Amino acid sequence: MDDEAAKKAEEEWSDRHSDLGEVVPEGKDSETTQAEQENTDGTEGAQENGQAIVADFLTEERSRLQETMLLLGLETYCNRKLSLQDARQISFDSMKNWAPQVPSDLPWSFLRKLLALNSEVRNTTLLSDLPQDDRTGEKEMQMDEQEIYWGTSEDIYSLTELVTTPDVPLNPLDLLCALLLCSDNFLQQELLVKMSLCQFALPVVLPDSESQNHTFLLWALRGVMRTWWWQSPGGPRTLREESLVLTRVPIISFARMDISSHSKSHLLNAVMSPCHHQPHDYFCHREMPSAANAREIADGLVEMSWYSPGGSSKENTDVFPEPVAFANLRGEIGSHWQQFKLLTEMSSAVFILTDNIGQKEYELLCSLSGSTTRYYLILSPYRGKRNANLRFLNKLVSVLQMDYSHVLVKVSSTDSKRLVKRLQAIVVNVIKSASRKVSLEDMAETARTLGLKVDEDCEECQKARERVEKITQDIKDVELYKREKLWLQGDPWRNIAQVEKELCRLQRAGDSSPEKYKSELRQRLLTLRMHQNRYEPGCGMQEFIKGIANPSLVEKQFFLGWMKLKLEEMARQSRRQPPEAFATLGPKHSQPAELSEQLWPASLGVEHFLREMGQFYEAECYLVEAGKMAESQKRFTHFVGLASELVLSGFPLELMDRGTCCVPLRWVTGILRELHARLEGRPRLLVLSVLGAEGTGKSTLLNTMFGLQFATSRSYKPHGTFMQLISVTEDFRQDLGCDFILVIDSGGLTGGATAARGERYELEVSLATLAMGLSNITVVSMAEAKDTPLAALHAFLKLEKLGHVPNCQLVSQDLSDGPVPRPNLRDRKQLLEQLNDLSKAVAEMEKQEKERTLSKMVLCDPEKHIWHIPRLWHGVPPMAPVSLGYCEAVFELKRCLLENIRNGVCHQHRDIVHLVELVGRL
Repeated sequence: MDDEAAKKAEEEWSDRHSDLGEVVPEGKDSETTQAEQENTDGTEGAQENGQAIVADFLTEERSRLQETMLLLGLETYCNRKLSLQDARQISFDSMKNWAPQVPSDLPWSFLRKLLALNSEVRNTTLLSDLPQDDRTGEKEMQMDEQEIYWGTSEDIYSLTELVTTPDVPLNPLDLLCALLLCSDNFLQQELLVKMSLCQFALPVVLPDSESQNHTFLLWALRGVMRTWWWQSPGGPRTLREESLVLTRVPIISFARMDISSHSKSHLLNAVMSPCHHQPHDYFCHREMPSAANAREIADGLVEMSWYSPGGSSKENTDVFPEPVAFANLRGEIGSHWQQFKLLTEMSSAVFILTDNIGQKEYELLCSLSGSTTRYYLILSPYRGKRNANLRFLNKLVSVLQMDYSHVLVKVSSTDSKRLVKRLQAIVVNVIKSASRKVSLEDMAETARTLGLKVDEDCEECQKARERVEKITQDIKDVELYKREKLWLQGDPWRNIAQVEKELCRLQRAGDSSPEKYKSELRQRLLTLRMHQNRYEPGCGMQEFIKGIANPSLVEKQFFLGWMKLKLEEMARQSRRQPPEAFATLGPKHSQPAELSEQLWPASLGVEHFLREMGQFYEAECYLVEAGKMAESQKRFTHFVGLASELVLSGFPLELMDRGTCCVPLRWVTGILRELHARLEGRPRLLVLSVLGAEGTGKSTLLNTMFGLQFATSRSYKPHGTFMQLISVTEDFRQDLGCDFILVIDSGGLTGGATAARGERYELEVSLATLAMGLSNITVVSMAEAKDTPLAALHAFLKLEKLGHVPNCQLVSQDLSDGPVPRPNLRDRKQLLEQLNDLSKAVAEMEKQEKERTLSKMVLCDPEKHIWHIPRLWHGVPPMAPVSLGYCEAVFELKRCLLENIRNGVCHQHRDIVHLVELVGRL
């Protein structure tokens, strides 16, 4: 700042001197002030060692942590960590939308709601007077959900007693910290991904008040992606998607010193939101339900929220021109100096909130001298502190290289908007002049030097990373790597698939007799399989096999996680930017498949390595069947065991490759038989599949419904058909009638009538027939009736001939840019009529004499089988959270599906042996 500007700022400051001693903080009484002052007794020693923790305080915190875990019923998970499989299990509670009634309900309610992207997950209020749901399966103890909510004529007055009772108030941040401390690395990562989609601030440093081994959550944050529009000077807008941990942005930190009548979090939410919009609750603040409760174990938590510009050309809603991160330290800086020091070393600017500056605060701030970080003070001074504040502020100006414009004073509640605008202007100036842009990986390095633990530093994670780097260091060009290192797929697998299909169809026999033609095809197939069998797994494949064969389950999970992350990062780096018309931030209607493949270059994923294993296994099995190899010579029989272990651990496994639309029959049935052997008499399966045009939100729907991990990334989206296994809890299996639910996510089909021709259409019919033929329930996702894939309707016709048509649910997803009225019964009937017209057209293509409609084939009732799912986003991405309406509608669909299964509406469950037979027939 030049001399004239500094002088002007100082004069403005002088005009407001009288404010420094005249304001009593709002909402503060003497008891509250005394209690908060007692909680900061440890700040005296901060200038000596940067730590403000004394022995008796440590003992008190240790008991607080233990008491919190006991209160939440999580004490058993302090050592045996909760896993993602635990959180995904289907139980009685999966069908109910109860509010938690006792504190031990809170963790499970939080997990279920967060995995379902419910934005109300942070409300920890208890409804203690609701009747307990019997979880032992006894019918007499269960109450109908509708009766609970609406009551009957006899108990309508008793509904007034169903009030919230804060008997055991718990701050949402305490619940979050307790759950993260009791979760393994992989559940932590999934929870943070879901929090990011809800636009919640993410925990970066997790405090552990018992051991004081605070953890920097680098691994947990690796799964989070950020998307934003980037406007280069003088250039076109481009869409960027990057891993959060690799994105370098300026960091703006907020912290509290001693006592502040301001709510940091409320202020941060306002700063991150457009002035003419209601602030989104990125950070929990005291005006939210339960968030005003005193924190027991969450002090020392560092949260961060990333602002990403949307680049909207229609209306200027961007608060900041570039991405920027905001950090928030919970608790007082003197008691959490280690975390505060991390923020001061990594931030471009630090805002410190306090009501007054005394000798203790002055000494604490002096310890920050010499830093290149910009410091700002936000004051709400007490009465009678005017002279003391001025004396210390005049000293700090030179010590911290500040000027008077770096001191902001809020003197009344009417100052809030003016203060927010001032802060936004300061942040914009900091962003434009910021020379320091850091990533979370950079922060982790600094965290290590400060003595913080980093979750990625565990031995299993590092070993897995080293193995993955051995594989990926050889991948310079994806297409070249697949041709030269993954020998058995690509053209060899396509050629085999074509011969196998021709063996079934015999469409090109010509003048040859069928038997002679079949013999020629079998000989050609034998030649191709013998050619495959001559190869050995390459170095990369050998490392991959070692990785998934690792006896350490944790190291294996880290290995698969690193493989996925590294390969997806390669895909982002090599991705060509598509035209703006196809690069929208929200899901849109599908493009023609040929154009889509041209715009999105082929990528490499974990499924390619598993597909290669499958081809080694298939070639070997075929040669044994043909009598060209002895059973004792087989070397790859253990591959199906490795793959079945992945399925049991909840990993999505490819069922059909979209490139060939051919099921590797021996590989898939081998895995299913291995599953049958490992499940030891519990092989009852219920199969649920989802079909639809590309871009209609199929994978997002499944992930929200069941907490799954089907790929939805813009940079890398596999096009095959994948299956994932979900376990049912022991106490619900008898009632539900199955032990596991097998979920099938089909690759996106081509929508519209123009798709009903050519070889691609035939391949898509095969894909749809397989997914639906294996299923008890099929969900067809669409945006509009005209975009419904005809291949799906064609598959219904084929399955009707075979006598197996699954229970069908039609889901109309709102993919518009703005709110759309909820369809009524008339709209649903109209949609069904349009689908009936399409199914008639498909029947005519098949030259069927009998007129067939969808409503006749699947007994579709507009009131029971057609669902409307509202728009995914509440607002305009990338800063829009998932809408509450979306997650509530998806939950209701899930509840209905489980109710249908429970009531036997869909076909009887299947055992794995039956599934193996179906795979062979379809």
